[in-house]
Parts: sequence; C-alpha cells; structure tokens
Amino acid sequence: MCGIVGYTGHRQAAPILLDSLSRLEYRGYDSAGLAVRNGTALAEVVKATGKLYHLADKTDQGRALTGNCGIGHTRWATHGDPSVVNAHPHVSGNCSGSGSGAVESDVVGVHNGIIENYTELKEKLLRHGYVFYSDTDTEVAVKLVDYYYKKYKIGPVDAITRCMVRIRGSYALALMFKDYPDEIFAARKDSPMIIGIQDQESYLASDVPAILKYTRQVYYIDNLQVARVSPGKVLFYDLNGDEVSMPLTEITWDAEAAEKGGFEHFMLKEIHEQPQAVRDTLNSLVKDGRIDLSETGLTDEIIQGIEQIDIVACGSAWHVGMAAQYVIEDLAGIPVRVELASEFRYRNIPMDRKTMVIVISQSGETADSLAALRVAKERGTMTLAIVNVIGSTIAREADHVLYTLAGPEIAVATTKAYSAQLAAADVLAIHLARIREKITQEREDEMLAELALLPDKMARILEEKERLQWFSSKMANTHDIFFIGRGLDYAISLEGSLKMKEISYIHSEAYAAGELKHGTISLIETGTLVIGVLTQKELYEKTVSNMMECKSRGAYLMGITTNGNFSVEDSVNFTVYIPKTDEHFMASLAVIPLQLLGYYTSVKGAFRSSWAAARSLLKTVHWTVFRARRTP
Repeated sequence: MCGIVGYTGHRQAAPILLDSLSRLEYRGYDSAGLAVRNGTALAEVVKATGKLYHLADKTDQGRALTGNCGIGHTRWATHGDPSVVNAHPHVSGNCSGSGSGAVESDVVGVHNGIIENYTELKEKLLRHGYVFYSDTDTEVAVKLVDYYYKKYKIGPVDAITRCMVRIRGSYALALMFKDYPDEIFAARKDSPMIIGIQDQESYLASDVPAILKYTRQVYYIDNLQVARVSPGKVLFYDLNGDEVSMPLTEITWDAEAAEKGGFEHFMLKEIHEQPQAVRDTLNSLVKDGRIDLSETGLTDEIIQGIEQIDIVACGSAWHVGMAAQYVIEDLAGIPVRVELASEFRYRNIPMDRKTMVIVISQSGETADSLAALRVAKERGTMTLAIVNVIGSTIAREADHVLYTLAGPEIAVATTKAYSAQLAAADVLAIHLARIREKITQEREDEMLAELALLPDKMARILEEKERLQWFSSKMANTHDIFFIGRGLDYAISLEGSLKMKEISYIHSEAYAAGELKHGTISLIETGTLVIGVLTQKELYEKTVSNMMECKSRGAYLMGITTNGNFSVEDSVNFTVYIPKTDEHFMASLAVIPLQLLGYYTSVKGAFRSSWAAARSLLKTVHWTVFRARRTP
C-alpha cells in the first residue's frame, strides 16, 4: 500500500510533496521520505520512520529543502523491516542510506510493488562492484538503472526500458537523474500511477487524491511504459524507446469528496455516501425507466450469444461477483462461475467465444484482475469491465466497460464501491434476463422500481446506526466471529466477515450455513459470536436451525433479517431489521449493518487498546516514582 508522489515546476517541491503524501496516508505506511534536487549534482534526501509528521518536523514542513523537483514516498514494509535505512527514496551511490542530507548520486528513486527476481539482480550488481546498504528490492531497481545508464552511456529512458525487460514482478517507479535535474522519469508494470499537469507544473502520484488539489488534468501511464516528466510537459515511450501518445483525462470528482467532511474516519464517511453512490450509478444505467447500456457496447445480439459468464475479481469485488452469480443465474438462466483473479490467471479454464468474462475492480488497476483480463483476451473471450475509474488500465483494455459512479474511495476497506458495483451487477442481470426473454417487461419494470427505492432504504438503515454502535461495544473483546447464510445470504456473509477482520483485526470467518456441521462447528464455544444473515425466505428456516446448533454450544447469536418477514427475536440474542425489497437485491441493504458493525467494533477496540496502554504506562510511571521516593 505504498504511496508515491512527485513534482516538478516553478514552486518549492518539498511542501507540495508532503501535502500530497498526507493525502495518501489512508493507504497505511511505516516510514516516509523525500528527495529534492535544486539544479545541482546533489540530491537532498530525508527519511523518517513512523508517521508523516516526523518527516515534516525533520524538514521544517518541507521548507528546509530547497529545490523545484522532487519525489516522495510512504512505505509499507515488504522487503526489509521498517527503518530509516530501508525507507525510500533510495540512491545508486554507495552511501549508508541513513537518508539525512545531501547525497551525490546519479539516480534517486522510489518504488511501489514487488520485484520477484531482485535476489538474482542483486547478485549481478554485486559482481559489478555495487554495494548495498538496505534490504529492499527497491535499491536493487535503482542501482540496476544506474548500471545500464553508465555501462551503455545511454539516456534515462533507454536505461529504464532495459531494466524493465530484466525485472520480473510489479512496479511503479519514479526516478530522478543527476544529469536531468528538472525532470522525473516514471515507469510502471501492474502498479498504478498517474501524472497530472497544470500550467507549467507537473505532478506524479500513485493515486488521484494525492494531486486532486493541484490539477484535474491527468494521464494514466500505460503498462510497460516510461514517462518523461518535465514542468508542464509529459512524454511517453514504449519498451522500444519509441514515443507514444496518451490521452489526457479530466478528473470529474469533487475535490471535497477526497476529504473527511466532518466524519471521524474516511470509512464512516463512505458508508454514509452509499445511498448517493448507488443512486448515481443507477441513474447512469437506467434512463426514462428503461435500462440503457448502449455506452458499454453490449448489443442485444451479443447478449443473445452468451452461453457462459465468468466473473473474475479480488476481495470485496469477488464478493460482489458471488452475489451477482445468484442473481444472474436465477433471472437470466446463464451459468456463472466466480473466480478469484489471483487463481484464474494460473488456471487453464475452458472457455470460448460464447463466454463473457466480467472483471470487477474499483480502481481498474488491480494487478491480479488486470492479469486475468489479459489471459481472457488471449484466449479469445469477450470481456466486460465493471470499474469506477474512467481511463484506468482495465477500462482501456476490456472490450466493454460498465462504469460505476462511486466517486473517490479513500478508505482501504471498500464500502461504497462495493454497493455501486452490486447495483451495476443487478442492472446487468435484469438486462440479460429481459433481452433473453426470461422475464417480462412488467417484471423488469417492477424490479427497476425496487432498485430505485434502494438508496432511500439504505439511508433509513444509516439513521438507526446507534443500536449497532451499542452492540459493538458489547462484542469488542470477542475473539472469534462466524458469519453464516445460505444462497445470496452466504455471499453477504463473505463481505461482512471481510469487513470485520480487515479493520477490527478480530478473527472472523464466513460459511455457507449448511457447511458448519462439516468440522467447523467444533470451533463454536461459549461466547463465540455467530451472525446469521436471514433475508431469503426459502432458506430462512434452515439457517435458523444451523444457528440453534451453535446456540446449543454456547454461541451468542445475532440475526439480520427483514422487517415483518421473519421473527427471530425468540431465537437470537440480538436482531437487526432491514427494510423489505426484492430478495434479489437484499445484499445492498444487509451489507450496511455489517459494515457499521465492523467499523464501530474497530473504533471501540482501538479505544480500549489505547486506554489499556495508557493505564499500563501510568502504572509504570507510578511505580518508578514510588521506587525513586523509596531510594535513599
């Protein structure tokens, strides 16, 4: 989750770099660093561990670093422990890597991603006299560029492309060369990077929010491309070193959308933005009461020819695919497989031209999903991307694109992008069913009417969040949580479990309720929380029965169900009711209480951890004072 920023122009670079890095703090990091050139052979490099304010303090908020061209980085450790030496930027010179002061180095760089063959490359460089000060794969990449730059006496673009041919893995690189003091050179493979321009200034970042304050005009550097960034100008090159043209894209997001807007955390803000994200997405796909997918290029003839759908995604997007599988198969009668992108790319899955591969990704840059898309295209199948970022790599490379309108999602734990993707998938399912004459026009109208009501029903759930906030305080010390459901409720459980574990760090698992008896139920003990999702009428009684088995073993039960449909209060300890809607669309409503539960449990757990740490420190201080007073 590292963050990259860069700037070259007529202003002092360091304060802009620090400000841009602060807008990427949501990505998580353990250290940070800056490198700035001031038109001389020396590069000022400063690094710090911990939070970004430590780096800001070291540089007097950036004012201490004079120079109009620079790069910055926030690091999440992969190769090497979190330390100043391992922090970025890295340099090609044989220095200590302590990273405080002027460094005479031909190449300085930062990097996101993982270089898989860095050990092999490092051994090569050691044989050519290079000395390494860090444990990172990034230092290897920087010194490999330096090696080709000097050995063949070639320019930066050619040196970088030679490295790209040798490097295996994923990367986004930003490099500065001593001989080109006002320029930044960038390269990418499977890791996101954007370049923005405004007047006579240029900006570089790994994500849009970093530079949204400064410009809305951006280029999405393509895979296996190099960019030469100078003030107000960008040139792009392919692996052969030939110049290529790239389109300039305007970011339409409101800059305020990338701010917290009065909420304590981005995640809570984005949970509350879900009704609008779903409404905007639906309005873009349903016009004058009719589904309009003309912008995707999916014609009726194409839809009639589909015999199989493979949905490929990662994480929460994969859970969207799981929910979409039930809806598409039930409504349209098309067989659907849901595949993890990280597995799909390595499997020889039978498919042909009558298969449609749907790739779901919020950013449109997810490395495994992008690789899966390319595998599908190589095998001659039709591809459809459901993405949130216009101009992203997956959007550019897919045959057809269906955009969601969730706006910028800053929190790492996705919420509104998930809901927007779900709404888009539901519209697609209805359209497939209608074109293939599996449902009548009257049924389509009924379902679209229900979809149109979802945003208001989502808002009603958010208005009653206090009960969940209270319940989370009761379970903040829980060690194990199981989410169970059947059918579409199982898909909802998968997302609820992921939200809980990724932000609260409490162990949680999701199971198809009927599978509990196959070994897992032996893990249920007194106090284990079991959350049952109960929105599907035909499966309700079976899931309740599974919950009762857990209760007999001492589990504490929570149920999520619909108003007036089912009565579970006599069976479970805590009940959350959601508004009624068509059962195909229940995931859009049932997921919100689970998102809130994960969020509030995380906040409550963090508070308790902080309080426990404070009490421990206080005890230590009191004991130290007591001993000091007792010492003669």
